[in-house]
Amino acid sequence: MKRTMLGRAPTTSMIIGSIAAAFALEMLPWGGFPAPDFLALILVFWNVFQPRRVGIALAWLLGLLMDVHAGSLLGQHALAYSVLSYGAIALHRRLLWYSLGGQALQLLPLFFLAKVIVVLVHLFFSGIGPNWTFFVSPLLTAALWLPVTTGILNRLNRPQSSTAAIGR
Repeated sequence: MKRTMLGRAPTTSMIIGSIAAAFALEMLPWGGFPAPDFLALILVFWNVFQPRRVGIALAWLLGLLMDVHAGSLLGQHALAYSVLSYGAIALHRRLLWYSLGGQALQLLPLFFLAKVIVVLVHLFFSGIGPNWTFFVSPLLTAALWLPVTTGILNRLNRPQSSTAAIGR
């Protein structure tokens, strides 16, 4: 079994920057096409690799931001992201023993559960059920786990400067 480790601790600006980039991707108009939940993906990444720095309270705040952005019932995404964050933190030690593909399969039910929470709250208050994108979005989010995780881990495992690479 291969264990994925961070080469160096991420800076606070890297964590904030990745969350801001994910939030910006959430704001893109997808035109009715299924889209992965980028914010949930980045949130789970930091919950798995930095559970003491990115926790449930931040997930709740990011969920409230998503509720405001989506114009949905206040607390809908906040609840989903809090449950998602709790699940990722609870699984973070076990997840690190799997390959990245195995991690994506382990996280798929969490992404699906977060989507179910959003849809159930929406269904309860509006009476409108989900369409076919309900099933596609968590699959796309889990499928992006490999490239996103690889990209961030490669950035963290690189030396900070050229002088660090040659040992000066």
